Amino acid sequence: MAEGIQPIFILPEGYNKTSGKDAQRNNIAAAKAVANAVKSTLGPRGMDKMRVDNIGDITITNDGVTVLKNIEIENPVAKMVVEVAKTQEEEVGDGTTTAVIIAGELLKNAEALLDQSIHPTLVARGYKLAANKAQDILDKIKTKLDLSNKEDLGRIVKTAIIGKSTGADSHIISLIVDAVQHVKSMSNKESSIDLEDIKVEKKVGGGLLDSRLVKGVIIDKEKVHPNMPDEIKDAKVALLNLALEIEKTNIDAQIRIEKPEQLQAFLNEEESMLKEMVEKIKASGANVVIVQKGIDDAAQHFLSKAGILAFRRVSESDMKKIGKATGAKVVATLDELDKESLGEAGLVHVEKLAGETLALIEECKILRQLLYL
Repeated sequence: MAEGIQPIFILPEGYNKTSGKDAQRNNIAAAKAVANAVKSTLGPRGMDKMRVDNIGDITITNDGVTVLKNIEIENPVAKMVVEVAKTQEEEVGDGTTTAVIIAGELLKNAEALLDQSIHPTLVARGYKLAANKAQDILDKIKTKLDLSNKEDLGRIVKTAIIGKSTGADSHIISLIVDAVQHVKSMSNKESSIDLEDIKVEKKVGGGLLDSRLVKGVIIDKEKVHPNMPDEIKDAKVALLNLALEIEKTNIDAQIRIEKPEQLQAFLNEEESMLKEMVEKIKASGANVVIVQKGIDDAAQHFLSKAGILAFRRVSESDMKKIGKATGAKVVATLDELDKESLGEAGLVHVEKLAGETLALIEECKILRQLLYL
């Protein structure tokens, strides 16, 4: 830019430009306003907030991150404070209000330091030193959590869910504690658990007291044929990454049929191929088949006659979870299917919950994944 020429800023209507101390004060004021919005929700006497949106939906909560998600914010610094709450929620699952209030108080004290002409860099450096010191103190006073101690776990869960459930706290606390302890009992790790082994499955209908703990894996699928059994005990589970259908050719082809007998022979051949697929599954010893792709109607019929329970179009993520829980290996061809590739579960059954039919795989051989309904 040529020397002496002032830059020209073109701003949209209704906007203005601030810089220096005015910009600092405006940003700090916006962040403090966000902190003040949730401050009154903190503690045992914290009050609920009610928000009515543009279409009239009402939200009542004292959960900090829920309140902040429903606030329309434009100031960039205030948005960063909201991100603090979201990050706290994702990483810890609790303490969102506390994190926002602390951020607001730190900015409030920073404002006083800035008024004393202390450079922002020095303030930031001081806060970093304070954070390191606080971490050292926390490391000294922390205590190791015994995951087998039901009472300690219950107190922690109770603190975390205050404001997030109503009327069924003791029931939900019991479910969560049981889930954590069960996953811990199935894990080789001494002091930690894999949260991927605990899944929350939400279904519309019923109340919190209808929630229950299922020690197994749930997939949101129905059995493919009505004549298949509703439950299989001592299940041998086969996971197939293939379609139990007649494959279509990759090239354009025509089959000229001149007589009814030829058509019947063609159909019989297709049926024979599908029957052969089912016979291979039956020969492997599998009595539960979970397929990532489709299952032909004729194959469904043959599976039903063989007393095999089958589910189709199951997602890849669910296939991995089932494999992890039962020990089954996902096979890409029926030639790979044998007894060694099968998983084991004490019970596989279909059940109607909240008006929807789900498949439950319980009493798994290796890992019992846990879900709340």
